[in-house]
Amino acid sequence: MIQTLSAQGIKVYALAPDYDELLRAQVAELGAEPLDYSLSRVSMNPVLDAVALLQLSLLLRKLSPDITLSYLIKPVLYGSIAAWLAQIPKRFSMIEGLGYVFMDDDSSKTWRRTFLRHTVAGIYKFALKLNNKVFFLNKDDISYFVKEGIVADTKVVWIDGIGLNLDHFRPTIPVKEPVTFVLVARMLREKGVYDFVEAARQVKQQFPTSRFLLVGAGDKNPGSIAETELQAWTDEGLVEWPGQVKDVRQWLMKSSVFVLPSYREGLPRSTQEAMAMGLPVITTDSVGCRDTVEEGINGFVVPVRNPDELAKKMICFIENTDFIETMGHEGRRIAEARFDVHAINAQIIKTLLES
Repeated sequence: MIQTLSAQGIKVYALAPDYDELLRAQVAELGAEPLDYSLSRVSMNPVLDAVALLQLSLLLRKLSPDITLSYLIKPVLYGSIAAWLAQIPKRFSMIEGLGYVFMDDDSSKTWRRTFLRHTVAGIYKFALKLNNKVFFLNKDDISYFVKEGIVADTKVVWIDGIGLNLDHFRPTIPVKEPVTFVLVARMLREKGVYDFVEAARQVKQQFPTSRFLLVGAGDKNPGSIAETELQAWTDEGLVEWPGQVKDVRQWLMKSSVFVLPSYREGLPRSTQEAMAMGLPVITTDSVGCRDTVEEGINGFVVPVRNPDELAKKMICFIENTDFIETMGHEGRRIAEARFDVHAINAQIIKTLLES
């Protein structure tokens, strides 16, 4: 999208709190001017966050853009308010997913989690009122935000994912021997990593040559899985864990089936990438995840937190290896129809310029 905007003669500033020199050079090559600002993604300190908000507002006032587009949770919350304080004429946000705070699991019943959810919902309600339009990636999140009065339905714009470069993610010949299952995600409990590992344990009892890949690193998140635990699974021979990788395509090419047993998503980009590369998908009947699978066409949907059912679907692919190719082909077809970045960018840019 940066490239498209720049090609139209639009000046783009790309503000982020975590630049290194390589990323800064890559963003500049896309046509944007990379700029640092201070914001901790996981900090719960209201004083530090208030200081960061005011500093961001001063930076935006200095830059004086016509439009701001904020995405990810804290940038949406504080970026919207900062842009309003800086009197930026048009303000937009993208809700890619609701995140840890809005996850429905046993930990969500604690008083701390309940208080945090109400607090974040209140800030969202204030911040999103300051936006011209708000982009969402799935209709369940739209329904929740509108029903709870967090955003007005007149401000909502639904987009079918943030889009993929379908020339970058090209289909390859799927691996059938041994059948290899891959999960690409941050190593968080809510991504269903424990369910994946338990399913792997069950499958390996019947099919010991089957492979299971966990691709991704831990995170500064309450649900993050310790490296020692990940290494223990590797030492046990249950999974292979390369950690964070530079090019996920190299690992998708080594795989037969993509698995994402997540508890909640926006519209998972990792699944879209796997589909574009011709892999079938097993995912959960949860927000965002179920939107990527046509049951029995490009994969299977299983209940959330149910490693037994997950294992059964994995075994289905081992016992019917023809499904790997036929369902993978359908996944690519769906990706071409729904996830083309050029079509999605055109929709976003049209909204930015015309709203």
